[in-house]
Amino acid sequence: MSQVFSEETHRNLLARIPHCTGREISDWLRTVEEGPALRFEERVSWLRHEHNLAYGHAKAIIHEYDLRRAARRLL
Repeated sequence: MSQVFSEETHRNLLARIPHCTGREISDWLRTVEEGPALRFEERVSWLRHEHNLAYGHAKAIIHEYDLRRAARRLL
């Protein structure tokens, strides 16, 4: 079962990702964009296993990717 993060927790996770991984969020979003087309939890698992990320970081990246993709569709 997946965890549900509050908006504040999501933002805090995103803020820590560059420090913990050495890569900016934009780099991670590009990695997701170029990665396999999978469902949400499958993409989280893919990031975790391919890039050795913690579950919370992987989930925050995928969630942010989905939020930004949805926002682009609204424009």
